[in-house]
Amino acid sequence: MKIDYIIVGAGLAGLSMAHFCRRYNKSFIVFDNAGQSSSRIAGGMFNPVILKRFTGFWESQAQLDLADDFYQETEELLGVSFYHKLPILRKFASIEEQNNWFIACDNPATAPFLNEKLKREDLYNIESPYHFGEVYRTGYLDVQKFMDHYQMYLSENGLLFNEHFDYDALVVKQKGVKYHSIEANQIIFSEGFSMLKNPYFNRLPLDGTKGELLYVKIPDLKLSTIVKSGVFLIPLGDDVYKVGATYDRNDKSDIPTESSRKELIEGLESLISCEYEVMNHVAGIRPTVNDRRPLVGKHYHFDHVYLLNGLGTRGVLLGPYLADKLILNIENDVSLDRNIDVARYYKKLQLIK
Repeated sequence: MKIDYIIVGAGLAGLSMAHFCRRYNKSFIVFDNAGQSSSRIAGGMFNPVILKRFTGFWESQAQLDLADDFYQETEELLGVSFYHKLPILRKFASIEEQNNWFIACDNPATAPFLNEKLKREDLYNIESPYHFGEVYRTGYLDVQKFMDHYQMYLSENGLLFNEHFDYDALVVKQKGVKYHSIEANQIIFSEGFSMLKNPYFNRLPLDGTKGELLYVKIPDLKLSTIVKSGVFLIPLGDDVYKVGATYDRNDKSDIPTESSRKELIEGLESLISCEYEVMNHVAGIRPTVNDRRPLVGKHYHFDHVYLLNGLGTRGVLLGPYLADKLILNIENDVSLDRNIDVARYYKKLQLIK
């Protein structure tokens, strides 16, 4: 078999890469090596503003624009709805937070996404004496639904292999790579936290941050927006909500913990004033990097071996955006932004000049 791309990893990053291969008429196959995946337990919330400090983040407008096109296109391809646009209401804890909000409303980087008029009415069973701030161009991706249906589509078309990827069987040649009977022009590794087991890239500083979420049923809430306070609360329909998320840089397991459950419940109970039922508790390791930038680009020694990783907590927006940047880099020699280019770490490690 001769193809353009082998993609290793079928989470948000790998599936985004697969879709851009399809968009650019490049042949590909995907290996899902069943490693630790944060994608399936991701909160899925997307927004253009860091809601703790009311600051913007890198290339937010461009990421949102691309995500809108990408997820609409994939919904049409798969015949399923999973990309939901909902406003986010940020509950203020103090007058100081209100003032910081108004400052952000005057900042050109964040002003397009913030409503300068506060939402003064309380939500049903959510009191807010300091009111709410509304964020525009926000919502959530049902990540598991997206992944399930896209993987099913790939499987039905013979493009997905659910098996462990054997690094020892990969042969990097002068004009491509070979894996068993498969010859490809390029291979892209999008394995999330499992990258640390990859001999080609395990020297890179992927740290990993554990996150835990609760699924709860709250019949008396009736929210039609996302609410962010100490925790976020995402309405999923049928009175079910997603509550999250915790951040732990020390625990690298994907086992839910009682301490995080307690933290999430305390956050939920400080937000709502009605009864609830915990339905499920999940955990996973986000692929995070110390400088809070992703890891994208070519291996320092092998021309046909690439990395797409380090999406952290913003995988819904970063997955499509970075996949597009990477395939344009490979196919059209469009330079990668130095903020995302993995070369920044190869230089620190003195592997390249």
